[in-house]
Amino acid sequence: MTISASYNTHLMSTYEQLDAWIDAHFDEQVRFLQELIRVPTDTPPGNNAPHAERAAELLQDFGMEAKKYPVPDAEVRAAGLQSITNLLVRRDYGPGRTILLNAHGDVVPPGEGWSKDPYGGEIENGCIYGRASAVSKCDFSTYAFAVRALEAVARPHSGSVELLFTYDEEFGGEVGPGWMLAHGLVKPDLMIAAGFSYQVITAHNGCLQMEVTVRGQMAHAAIPESGVDALQAAVKILNALYAQNTIYKSVCSSVEGITHPYLNVGVIEGGTNTNVIPGRVSFKLDRRMIPEENPVQVEASLRSIIAEAAAQSQDVAVDVRRILLAKALQPLPGNKPLVDAIQRHGKAVFGEEIPALGTPLYTDVRLFCEAGIPGVIYGAGPRTVLESHAKRADERLVLQDLRRATKVIARSLLDLLQPA
Repeated sequence: MTISASYNTHLMSTYEQLDAWIDAHFDEQVRFLQELIRVPTDTPPGNNAPHAERAAELLQDFGMEAKKYPVPDAEVRAAGLQSITNLLVRRDYGPGRTILLNAHGDVVPPGEGWSKDPYGGEIENGCIYGRASAVSKCDFSTYAFAVRALEAVARPHSGSVELLFTYDEEFGGEVGPGWMLAHGLVKPDLMIAAGFSYQVITAHNGCLQMEVTVRGQMAHAAIPESGVDALQAAVKILNALYAQNTIYKSVCSSVEGITHPYLNVGVIEGGTNTNVIPGRVSFKLDRRMIPEENPVQVEASLRSIIAEAAAQSQDVAVDVRRILLAKALQPLPGNKPLVDAIQRHGKAVFGEEIPALGTPLYTDVRLFCEAGIPGVIYGAGPRTVLESHAKRADERLVLQDLRRATKVIARSLLDLLQPA
């Protein structure tokens, strides 16, 4: 047997040992995830420091010390949140490259229609239920137990692994990963961020969110001519935006998994009573940008469309405020080791090909890539986002998917930390 063949045989044995360790500790892993689900992190309002405290306690039980980085209140509130503490666990094994694993604990509020307690972590028919069970407290669990398996079985002697747990992905990531990067607290060679499907994601859409406020003049509904109807003016603007949304369908991305740009109006509010001409109406829009689009041009175009539609109404004032600008994830050439490792082990563990493609969602992985750090998105998730009920009632994760994704990450870390 050649040295190369002997080395490969040893690796195969180590992969199997990693799998066995994860199987043996899987009940403990599920209990860890249940505890994370049971501490709410609804964002808004974004009072997420308590969850970081609980997560740090649970990690300490595994011998993993999480360093806490509380973000100053002024910065947190400027981002529209209430409290943020970022957690960083660093495991140094020796000289070599650093791999960062980032998951976010914040999530949209539960909403209506749940048949299970959104914060219960209940298990039924092989699934765990709860808000953030699939996106993405599950990957606190995936990443932590992959690292535990790696250390217990392989005892690596080169490179480092960092676990970064943050709490503002829903609001763009600027006081989570963005804050950690800006302060030089993390600077990995490669990174993997929380996943939401079987695929390894290498690109994603950008997102521009804006608030449009239309001001007219309140008046009694019995004498409407004495006022200026802000709602009628807002309707003209909305019609113009939705007409543009139809045009977007003809603009196609070349990235597999991403189709075309689109626009959504998610919140509308205004008026004071049914018998009063509304003097103020506001709405918030979400514009998804394909990787090929220029965010500056997209925002300028939307502002122009809004201004032209507003000009059709007399005596109204319109304010447009940017809420969020999240650039698209553009794949960096250096992500190939990540893609290769995850695809190889994904196929071995799941028994099927794991494609590398784009997604119409947006994440804070883009912040790492903007800093020149190659990254991909992969972790526990269903075959498709829709299956997980993410951002809907009865969000759930198939436990078998959690188990398998943990094995894929542990195996991939073993490869990525091999000496050059």
